[in-house]
Amino acid sequence: MKPDLFQAPDYYNLDDLLTEEHKLIREAARDWVKRDVSPIIEEYAQKAEFPKQIIGGLAEIGAFGPYIPEEYGGAGLDQISYGLIMQEIERGDSGVRSTASVQSSLVMYPIYTYGNEAQRKKYLPKLASGEWMGCFGLTEPNHGSNPAGMETKFKDMGDHYLLNGAKMWISNAPFAQVAVVWAKNEEGRIHGLIVERGMEGFSTPETHNKWSLRASSTGELIFDNVKVPKENLLPNKSGLGAPLGCLDSARYGIAWGAIGAAMDCYDTALRYCKEREQFGKPIGQFQLQQKKLAEMITEITKAQLLAWRLGVLKNNGKATSAQISMAKRNNVDMAIHIAREARQMLGGMGITGEYSIMRHMMNLESVITYEGTHDIHLLITGFDVTGLNAFK
Repeated sequence: MKPDLFQAPDYYNLDDLLTEEHKLIREAARDWVKRDVSPIIEEYAQKAEFPKQIIGGLAEIGAFGPYIPEEYGGAGLDQISYGLIMQEIERGDSGVRSTASVQSSLVMYPIYTYGNEAQRKKYLPKLASGEWMGCFGLTEPNHGSNPAGMETKFKDMGDHYLLNGAKMWISNAPFAQVAVVWAKNEEGRIHGLIVERGMEGFSTPETHNKWSLRASSTGELIFDNVKVPKENLLPNKSGLGAPLGCLDSARYGIAWGAIGAAMDCYDTALRYCKEREQFGKPIGQFQLQQKKLAEMITEITKAQLLAWRLGVLKNNGKATSAQISMAKRNNVDMAIHIAREARQMLGGMGITGEYSIMRHMMNLESVITYEGTHDIHLLITGFDVTGLNAFK
């Protein structure tokens, strides 16, 4: 295994916009990725397995619920800190970042925001420490971009709820102890339910044969007359806006995370083009290679500025869902384009596991689809600027 020589590009001196605490948090995450992720991630991606031994390390660097208050086991950090942690983790691998994003934004966030005090105290500390892992059940076999059409339902049986249905493409599902599941009640209103492993009729079959996010554990959630205690209903918000609020938090993390993947591809290509010689000189001396690198660093810099400004808005409670959509779409699109260009710069070596680029490229094919597809986010922006709803 090659040593991890990654050096993060900062063309516009964005570090000047960060606090000392931000930089310390980022460096801790970066050092952890170099030590505990980079040496093993190619092996685990090749064998399509999530490295469960890194869960404790993710918890130690604050990757699980970094913005959750300390009284519930979180680190009590701001949104820029959350973004920087996601950036560094995705620099290592998008699948590992997905594990952390789901735990933070799709499990801990709804329990903290929509749950009651008893639920917060029961679940959040164990999720923050990594003792328990969680997953988020929204997407269904017949309903992806249209979650309002979900078919998973629950009935009030007097002393409990009876849950039936199925979810798919669920990160962390095969090993999660807790699932935050969105389902319709008998009136058709969407609610969140906390489902625990071991409840009769609840199963989590693993999804195999993925060409993307191979080092992430993906599965289904199957509910066959699952008895859910009434105290497991999230009481403080219902309707489609509840799960969409969780997706806003996850999409924000992705906007930062994708920059990490792009930076890794750029840094790999930059180093390679200085070392690889053809026609008697380094390939980095050729105009077309310099064009690629110049475009990469320009797009990374623009994405960094976009994410930082969004983080400031989020810290101030002013970030809109549409602004988050724009950043998610732009930054993932940027990253996947850079991955493809960087792969070409490495020629045949770019498709091997000796370098990270092809793995990033395959991972980003999932990232550009999940938490809202590229096209859906374009329509969200279009709706926001025109006031005309293309979804109806």
